Amino acid sequence: MTDRTVLKISGSDRESFLQGLVTNDIARLKDGLVYAALLTPQGKYLADFFMVPADDAILIDVATSLAKSLAQRLSMYKLRADVAIEATEITPALGLGDTPDGAFADPRHPELGWRAYDGRDGETRVDWKALHVAHLIPQTGIELTPDTYILESGFERLNGVDFKKGCYVGQEVTARMKHKTELKKGLALVSIDGAAPAGAPITRDGKPVGTLFTQSGGQAIAYLRFDRAGTGMKADDAEVSWSAQA
Repeated sequence: MTDRTVLKISGSDRESFLQGLVTNDIARLKDGLVYAALLTPQGKYLADFFMVPADDAILIDVATSLAKSLAQRLSMYKLRADVAIEATEITPALGLGDTPDGAFADPRHPELGWRAYDGRDGETRVDWKALHVAHLIPQTGIELTPDTYILESGFERLNGVDFKKGCYVGQEVTARMKHKTELKKGLALVSIDGAAPAGAPITRDGKPVGTLFTQSGGQAIAYLRFDRAGTGMKADDAEVSWSAQA
């Protein structure tokens, strides 16, 4: 699993502050974890994270590689709001099965189990990569990069965006993509026969089709141009296949 850092957002304006910035509705914190992203004004990905309800604060569980830049970006927007942003020593614990007391169900998919922030130990013998591939869960820094549009990465399916909450940074572009007839590009679950590194270009008849990403058990997450995808796709020496109904 990617190393995680937990930021603490405190102050009397913390809810309204985050509500105007992130892709999901802060009101959902009353039900548990909220998955969300912070975008550029052009609608591209900056960071994805979990927001965690806490006493007199909101915790943000983010990949450590993005924690410093996320805190800096949030501070840029703070202006005169009564908000404090600080790193904590909290280490998230993850596990599968029924959600234990004091933990929170992962909102992205029922098979992804639970997360806890109270110092307990998580499960260590879980093949998280296999679960992420099987359920088409994009990961920070792999499928989710500064070129990412979140709807192409399945954020609606992952409960990571709310289209009724009102304005947030990047909302206009995201809403326009939502109301297109269909997305022409995006993440898809493919089958792979052979070996190819993550990041390998996928081609068909010598033309670019997309990019291969995380792989497990003969399956992989790929970014595809759906109008070009079909039989005969290759990534390096591997054969790649995809069903539009999958």
